[in-house]
Amino acid sequence: MHGMGFIVTIFLARLLEPAEFGLIAMVMVIIGIAQVFTDVGLGSALIQRRRVLPVHYSSVFYFNIFIASILTLITFLSASWIGAFYNNNQLVSIAQVMSIAFLINAFSSVQATKLRKELNYTALTKANFTASLLSGIIGVFMALNDGGVWSLVTMTLSRGVIFNIYIWMVANWWPSLLFSFKALFQLWGFGFRIFLSGLLDAVFNKLDILIIGKLFTPATLGFFERAKSLDQMIVTYSSGSLMSVLFPVLSKIQNDLPRFQRIIIKALGVISFIVFLLLGMMYLISEELIVLLFSEKWIPSVEYFQLLLLSGFAYPISALLVNVLSSRGNSKAFLHLEIYKKIVFGVNLLVAFIWGIEGYLYGLVLASILAVYLNIIFASREIHLAITKFIHPIIMQMLITTLSVILVF
Repeated sequence: MHGMGFIVTIFLARLLEPAEFGLIAMVMVIIGIAQVFTDVGLGSALIQRRRVLPVHYSSVFYFNIFIASILTLITFLSASWIGAFYNNNQLVSIAQVMSIAFLINAFSSVQATKLRKELNYTALTKANFTASLLSGIIGVFMALNDGGVWSLVTMTLSRGVIFNIYIWMVANWWPSLLFSFKALFQLWGFGFRIFLSGLLDAVFNKLDILIIGKLFTPATLGFFERAKSLDQMIVTYSSGSLMSVLFPVLSKIQNDLPRFQRIIIKALGVISFIVFLLLGMMYLISEELIVLLFSEKWIPSVEYFQLLLLSGFAYPISALLVNVLSSRGNSKAFLHLEIYKKIVFGVNLLVAFIWGIEGYLYGLVLASILAVYLNIIFASREIHLAITKFIHPIIMQMLITTLSVILVF
């Protein structure tokens, strides 16, 4: 799925201008933050809860549709404010059309959650691949015919529609007429804290794009967004599949502490090795890679990409460690951890932009190190393992990669 999306991006990056990617990024940052409200953590609660009845699934489905409808209406009516915030009238019509993304995504959220709970990742992978392929063809066709930024808008929305069609065909679940507020409240205790954590994560993960879009030109944001997307693709490739499988697996063995500990330490060693190896390689060939993939017009992205790689280790390692808390149902500790980490990243956002985008990215490296250490402290307490057990594989792989890169230079 990620591979197909990446191939499509290569074509579009050569056909479209950086400013057009910047325009869609300005709107998608608003959509991405608001998207968290369509689920409010209930999907994670469905996976974590051991005994789930049909009424739980149907109640979450109808709740998601209701919230998505409200968000669609609010975004559509607020489109002029979005354009005024960025001082760009082009964004008004883009925001109005993109507002329907909430409803499109809501229609498949419960089916996708059910498949993840059942560990049916084959169906999810096929659905994502098919949606990425067909929507990519539509986007490239429009770009070839001077579709501009609307190529990206159409591709994004059509991907959601195609994913919906496929997932409804294979999920083997249809909503019944059952709805119960009691069922929602049973999920709410765990889901609400996960929702708050997800909201914090969504805001702080996208706040840099919001600030850059406000302070700089769409082209500058386009360069930054391209570098960030490539960096995220690398770290997702290195750990995404493992992370998506680990949560339901760990949830099932949450009461078998010795086995739980062994799996976490082994997974941490594997992820650390893969992540630092990939980041080191990408750092060495960063300029050649971007020119080869996207053409020379994207060269300003190289510096941003290199700086993002220095902090790229944090996401996959943190994703594993927060799974320790969420899979054992400790949503309270999960929320506290996310608040502490967001304070760290928030300070960096407030201070670092004084020195421009580069200052923010250098500060991000330090903030990422502190965030990983916070994750280790909380995971260590949760499963009663010494902090050194977590730190050792991370430090070893970091040193090996750093020395290797220095030697090559």
